[in-house]
Amino acid sequence: MADSAHESINVFWFLPTHGDGRYLGTTEGGRPVDLAYLQQVALAADNLGFYGVLIPTGKSCEDSWLVAAALAPMTRRLRYLVAVRPGLQPPTLAARMATTLDRLSEGRLLINVVTGGDPVENKGDGIFLNHSERYEVTREFLDVYSQLMRGEKVDYQGEHIQVEGAEVLFPPVQENGPPLYFGGSSEAAIDVAAQQIDTYLTWGEPPAQVAEKLAVVRERAKSRGRKLEYGIRLHVIVRETEEEARAAADKLIAHLDDDTIAQAQKIFARMDSAGQARMSALHNGSRDNLYIAPNLWAGVGLVRGGAGTALVGSPQQVAERIREYQALGVTNFILSGYPHLEEAHRVAELLLPLLPLAHGQQQRARTINTGPFGETIGGDKRPSAKQTSAS
Repeated sequence: MADSAHESINVFWFLPTHGDGRYLGTTEGGRPVDLAYLQQVALAADNLGFYGVLIPTGKSCEDSWLVAAALAPMTRRLRYLVAVRPGLQPPTLAARMATTLDRLSEGRLLINVVTGGDPVENKGDGIFLNHSERYEVTREFLDVYSQLMRGEKVDYQGEHIQVEGAEVLFPPVQENGPPLYFGGSSEAAIDVAAQQIDTYLTWGEPPAQVAEKLAVVRERAKSRGRKLEYGIRLHVIVRETEEEARAAADKLIAHLDDDTIAQAQKIFARMDSAGQARMSALHNGSRDNLYIAPNLWAGVGLVRGGAGTALVGSPQQVAERIREYQALGVTNFILSGYPHLEEAHRVAELLLPLLPLAHGQQQRARTINTGPFGETIGGDKRPSAKQTSAS
């Protein structure tokens, strides 16, 4: 169980800078992800009451820092979870970028520490380090970065990173810098999390596996005198009924063929990411038995790297599954759905009212038009409001 009871949660949405559409693995139903589209998704997330958005990183994505810098001035409360890349960025440069964006966004920046688990992509980025070496770099990077965020002038001599007289002249808005988020399943990754990270992230495995993983991380952090927050990355397919949700899940992978799945699985197999291996093992590249736990569907991971599972069901079912993860100590839920603009609205309308949002009441209190919402009847009166049950 968690270190303490958590009565409320933060719910994030996702900016699909690597592409978006109605189906996976095909151009059918695809749409261009340009600045105008990302603006629509960000504004929707901000106005609908999501806590923040995750912006992905890597070869297949638009640069997360430039995207966040372009969108932050357009939004009011939305936080941006943006990646620093140890081994790809020097820590002093990353600290300057982070403090600048934290100031420009008025304290709405969150930092996602991404070590990178694809050796082929890493070599393309000029990183020729094995798994353990990359986590050594991550530890040294965070040593320097965290000192800079505290306003210190840093001299550091590590195995991989050396700086002399490093400093950041303009401080961040958030004390000691934006909170650090991080996910990793290997022993080396868990050591980094336990010692240097604020919020540990896991992908959406079945609750029993998540509980087992978080127990290890929690104990490791406790041995170092630290207490972490926890988060989970999941897709969601929520509809008014379970039957509709399951049909939508089937439709999402309707254009996938065996060759496309095999190509994706071959790419995943070359990675040395323990988390990706755990994701791939949930389905083993097969369409058979994709429901791996109640309302938990592994179909997304047939062709998508990283988070490969979705909660599929009615609003009440999905809310119940979220509460199960919350009972394990998870307080940050990073959600997404295809296509991301429409699904942001659907999730906000169907699911968010059933969840104990830490940030929801403030959002509603600032709303001028308090409803009920919907088209007027006969051009004369508003529709009647119906009570939504949380059971």
